[in-house]
Amino acid sequence: MKLISWNVNGLRACMQKGFLEFLEQADADVFCLQETKLSEGQLELELPGYHQYWNYAEKKGYSGTALFSKEEPLSVTYGIGVEEHDHEGRVITAEFADFYVVTVYVPNSQRELTRLAYRQQWEEAFLSYIQSLEEKKPVIFCGDLNVAHREIDLKNPSSNRHNAGFTDEERACFTKVLESGYVDTFRYFYPELTGVYSWWSYMFQARAKNAGWRIDYFVASERLKERLKDAKIHTQILGSDHCPVELELTD
Repeated sequence: MKLISWNVNGLRACMQKGFLEFLEQADADVFCLQETKLSEGQLELELPGYHQYWNYAEKKGYSGTALFSKEEPLSVTYGIGVEEHDHEGRVITAEFADFYVVTVYVPNSQRELTRLAYRQQWEEAFLSYIQSLEEKKPVIFCGDLNVAHREIDLKNPSSNRHNAGFTDEERACFTKVLESGYVDTFRYFYPELTGVYSWWSYMFQARAKNAGWRIDYFVASERLKERLKDAKIHTQILGSDHCPVELELTD
């Protein structure tokens, strides 16, 4: 079983840069998107063979997630069930026979860390949410988590130490998730691999210089460890400032 996740940074723009070609080529069983930047009705996407699920932000042109699945899920829910956190279209949960798949776009702490306090509240609520799912069956969550967990997860750790995405607080939140019974699947297979990133700034020719960050993840319940087959980061795929990430499971 193959799962793909991609922060497309505006799906309509990404559609002009090869999105559908990659979706067809990848042939994933589940394909998750973040930062679609769509409102309902703005885009009618024909995806033969896929069931489509969309979560839109109330604010136009902002955030948003989508999940496409070849197999129809047993159930699909939107948000995390906390009213103050469910206005930005950040979460979709699809229930399958053996596990849940959650696509998530974690809030960015912003410049000057103006949203760090809110993000920490959000992170706590999201962890409670996935733990409530975990009581029923294992969870795989994926998406733009807006954090580089370890120093090897970004090109310039020292100069970014107190910047959004690499603060001690954000890194500690992710550590707490892993300590709660979850696996960073890419690091499970490649624990010390360096120079592989999933996001590059549009400034300073960052992508050409590979001055990137690994902030897009597949995180799986430890109970699924035996089914983990491989994890990939498709750095060669353009179309967004992020590239797609992949998780493969044994059937």
